[in-house]
Amino acid sequence: MGNHDHTHNNSGDAAETTAAAPEQESQTANAEATAEASSETVEKLQAQAKEYLEGWQRARAEFANYKKRVERDMKDTYQNAAGDVLKGVLPIIDDFDRALANVPEDLNGNSWVNGVSMIQKKLLKLLDDNGVTQFDPVGQPFDPNQHQAIGTDEVDGVASGVVTKTEQKGYAMGEQILRPALVRVNR
Repeated sequence: MGNHDHTHNNSGDAAETTAAAPEQESQTANAEATAEASSETVEKLQAQAKEYLEGWQRARAEFANYKKRVERDMKDTYQNAAGDVLKGVLPIIDDFDRALANVPEDLNGNSWVNGVSMIQKKLLKLLDDNGVTQFDPVGQPFDPNQHQAIGTDEVDGVASGVVTKTEQKGYAMGEQILRPALVRVNR
């Protein structure tokens, strides 16, 4: 019986070894499947992370562009509003110019006239401080973007299309024409 038990034990060990081999193969297959699934999950997560990063970068660039556009629009709005206000001052300056150009001889040096002249200078300084320039285009070719022709003249020795007289000075703020100059042009 001892031999028989021993043999039985050996055959039992062989059966266990044989049964253990498919179990190990199954575990190895499961481990490989898990590793493959983990690899796929990592790839999916990496792709998703890349997608999120690209989306974030796009959103950041769009925000930067939006911010620049808003700042530019605000600057343009300010300049347009300032230009509109300053346009309202231009006729007042014209009135000062006409008044001071027609001061009677006996009032030259009068303190009241000097005070009016100082007010005009303050208005001109206000324009200058805001980047407004005055232009008188006499002798320059007529430019419909900067000048408004109100008549023509025939002046010998002056080319056709050249401004001969400025009836009212023009004003510009940077590249923006606040008011075109009113001019007469040679035929």
